Amino acid sequence: MFQILLAIIYLSFIGLGLPDSLLGGAWPDMYQQFGVPLSYAGIISSIISIGTIVSSFMSDRLTLKFG
Repeated sequence: MFQILLAIIYLSFIGLGLPDSLLGGAWPDMYQQFGVPLSYAGIISSIISIGTIVSSFMSDRLTLKFG
């Protein structure tokens, strides 16, 4: 059971940091294909940050619900 929990924690840690680094590396190529301005990266970064904050606030409720 301990190894499963450790794997979930590890994947969650990687999953939280992955979107930020991928956006910085991939956006210079992506924005041209989407036909949007370069400044839209800020909007996407804000959405990612808001999602991280919401998931942090909700983690306490999930922990209390599932133990």
